[in-house]
Amino acid sequence: MTQQKQHSLLNRANEAKDLLSKHIKEDHVIRIVSHNDADGLSAAGVIAKAITEEGGQFHTTIVPRLKSDVIAELAKEKYKLFIFSDMGSACLKPISYLKADVIIADHHQPDSDETHDENPNNNRNNRDNRDNRDFSHIHVNPHLFGIDGSTEISGAGTSYLTIRELGEGKKHLAPLALVGAFGDMQGQNGFIGINELIVEDGKESGSLEIHEDLKTVSKAQEPLYKSLAYTFTPALPGLTGDLEGSTGFLEKMGLSYGIKFTDLEDEEKDVLKDELIKINPAIFGDVYSVPKENPVLRDLEEYAYILDACGKNKKTGLGLSIALGERGEALDAAINLQRKYRDQLIKGMEWIKRERSNQLDYIQYIYSEDKVLKSVMGTISAVGIATELLPKNKPILGLSRMHNDIKVSGRTIREMVDKGVDLGKALHDSSLSFGGQGGGHDIAAGAMIPYKEMDNFLNLVNDMIEHQLNS
Repeated sequence: MTQQKQHSLLNRANEAKDLLSKHIKEDHVIRIVSHNDADGLSAAGVIAKAITEEGGQFHTTIVPRLKSDVIAELAKEKYKLFIFSDMGSACLKPISYLKADVIIADHHQPDSDETHDENPNNNRNNRDNRDNRDFSHIHVNPHLFGIDGSTEISGAGTSYLTIRELGEGKKHLAPLALVGAFGDMQGQNGFIGINELIVEDGKESGSLEIHEDLKTVSKAQEPLYKSLAYTFTPALPGLTGDLEGSTGFLEKMGLSYGIKFTDLEDEEKDVLKDELIKINPAIFGDVYSVPKENPVLRDLEEYAYILDACGKNKKTGLGLSIALGERGEALDAAINLQRKYRDQLIKGMEWIKRERSNQLDYIQYIYSEDKVLKSVMGTISAVGIATELLPKNKPILGLSRMHNDIKVSGRTIREMVDKGVDLGKALHDSSLSFGGQGGGHDIAAGAMIPYKEMDNFLNLVNDMIEHQLNS
């Protein structure tokens, strides 16, 4: 059954590929709209690189949310083909009114009436809008075929499937698709589902290598104490987000905290590895890398962190340029952004240690109007749970005030999902009740709601999580 589901998804992706190929051959500029996180930037990069390799042209816009006003502006544009990557599945109706061909390559939960459609002809074309009957609207989404988009494939992965067989094949772009998967926290414990197929494509093309190593970050760029403090995934309780804790940990072992991991003697590396494994065994395992890539981007997880930093700091053009292959000054600028972002995360972790979280019966939340904290709320929420600074048995909502609205970043752990928690559904349904919008995955989701409704929203989400856990 699993192979049949994957085959159905691949068939749908190939329909999208055929449509894209047609427009490239007709010399149309392809309009790409994608999300502003690491997955969305990777997704746009995968599609844009494939188009370029086929001699085509593209125009890309990166947005934090696909709102109705964004789609209304797109509707004024005279492009023949729009591609929505890592977004679009929650906006099928407004997208259906675009007077153009459309490809949606997404992995988020689609509109409820679109799920589990295993007939590739049922929703290929928009049939509800008579004016659009001559346009193809192809929806590539794993959930339509009973495949979990939160664990088995990312937005970049779905985008990759869409271009995988374009021209003479694009398997050499598989590593960039996996960067997106890492950006969406899918590869930390190994890849499953369609992601496994993408891994095999990368190995087959010679563009991807896998080896066992420590998963601490920036081994060749940062001093050892910063490398440990900056390692947020897998989290190292007592070290992650804690420069002093990391320094003390290294001094206790007799290791110089100011040198880089790459400068340690082999015996010292082994001692450090053994001690870190005691803190979190997941810190040692498979590392996915592109051997011919710039050393800073060679590790795909590191690559994802750099794109994430670009997105979080609203430098999406820089992030996209990195995904498209620019190095040199662009990469230097991105690395500086990453350092800035990591320092913001350190500040966020210090704040969580100090303030902890507010507790309701079934959820917990943190709230801030601080400019720096607002940019890292989702990450520090997840890391706060992973480092055991916050309770693991309640989903956490990170709340940031944006003028008259509240931005919500929800996170939980896989064990809570296994018990029935679905944050994507809870935030989607709750936000709609107050004129907002939201959604995402069962384990990580987001929403935007009116500030005046914050307390009512929190109480409703609390009730919905209670219902999910008890039903």
